[in-house]
Amino acid sequence: MSGEEGSSGTIRKQSTLSYTGLVTASPLIGLPEISHLGWGHWFTLRDLEFATNRFSPENVIGEVDMGGQAEKEFRVEVEAIGHVRHKNLVRLLGYCVEGVHRMLVYEYVNNGNLEQWLHGGMRQHGTLTWDARMKVILGTAKALAYLHEAIEPKVVHRDIKSSNILIDDEFNAKVSDFGLAKLLDSGESHITTRVMGTFGYVAPEYANTGMLNEKSDIYSFGVLLLEAVTGRDPVDYARPAHEVNLVEWLKMMVGTRRAEEVVDPNLEVKPTTRALKRALLVALRCVDPEADKRPKMSQVVRMLEADEYPLREDRRTRKSRTASMEIESMKEISGPADSENKLKPFSNSSNTTHLKVCFPDKSSNFMNGVELEIARA
Repeated sequence: MSGEEGSSGTIRKQSTLSYTGLVTASPLIGLPEISHLGWGHWFTLRDLEFATNRFSPENVIGEVDMGGQAEKEFRVEVEAIGHVRHKNLVRLLGYCVEGVHRMLVYEYVNNGNLEQWLHGGMRQHGTLTWDARMKVILGTAKALAYLHEAIEPKVVHRDIKSSNILIDDEFNAKVSDFGLAKLLDSGESHITTRVMGTFGYVAPEYANTGMLNEKSDIYSFGVLLLEAVTGRDPVDYARPAHEVNLVEWLKMMVGTRRAEEVVDPNLEVKPTTRALKRALLVALRCVDPEADKRPKMSQVVRMLEADEYPLREDRRTRKSRTASMEIESMKEISGPADSENKLKPFSNSSNTTHLKVCFPDKSSNFMNGVELEIARA
């Protein structure tokens, strides 16, 4: 079984590692022999029992029922991330295979996860600021760019969601839980009859046809970004019918020129116009209903880091085909950044910036193009 699912919780003692959702106070002391897999450490059951005080309940920081998938997911997780190293990925330090026991040993990340900060227990420590949210989002994007584009075979995570984005003390993202990951060669896609993932984050083509590639992760990332911007769950049946699905609600808000209203009301300091606009445009590109129109994660990283709006360079290189979401800056932003760092209501004055956003999604009622209008301070 894997302990990564619960490795983000708050515990009573200072720790550095989590084992099967359990914690040890002594990192890498008296390590067992080097793993025969060529990476990490091969921990014995006795080592882990000693480190966790015989798996004492006081050291449990989370549990997950792996069911009949335990052996398969254990092997997938070891194969998928045993060799990878990236500052925005939770590091797999070693494992234990002994009898019926299957345990993975991860670094301990002690500052909760994004879901807890947005919707759960970590909110008692305060509201996650806009800058902190974007730092977590950018770190997640960099991790996915690494998995998709920097290693061979590439790794499709298949379960990107807020609860799988752990956060350290400096609010760096640590992508976790690779139990559903799929290894694919460059340019390869995979057809499956069993769709895995979390409702609300799953890409439509994957849900409908079983077609899996890195574009599935990119869709999930777009939902994650919208979740960070709005503070809303991807699917929330407690809301009115037209607000249940986050992606569709966001498109409706943009289509009716109410984009400034989507910002999480719990944010004490609202994002600047430029920052909000960039986040929304990147997210809308990632959740494009046509998978081949979504950007690569390396492009997403550049767009999130850029001072300019996304797609300006893309338009010049992609004239031969119609993008699913064409963004045209109708007026340059000029002058200093918002002095109060807050959005003001929409206006038809010269201080308003217009962006044309076209959605060729026939299910929407604004497929012929709308303007994303956000007033500058």
